Amino acid sequence: MSNELNTLLITLYVHLDDCVLPGLGWSRDHVPGRKPVLSDAELLCLAAAQHLLGIASERR
Repeated sequence: MSNELNTLLITLYVHLDDCVLPGLGWSRDHVPGRKPVLSDAELLCLAAAQHLLGIASERR
């Protein structure tokens, strides 16, 4: 992964985690069941990275 893509994904993660998701009122703190492996911000960054790298399926 290039430095530019790495920087973009880190910036996206910080922005989502600090500004966007708390403002929407999303919280998984009081949801019954097992704690998720990935946070919402991590999942969105992973989807963005897959799209930018041209990965069409999760098998790749």
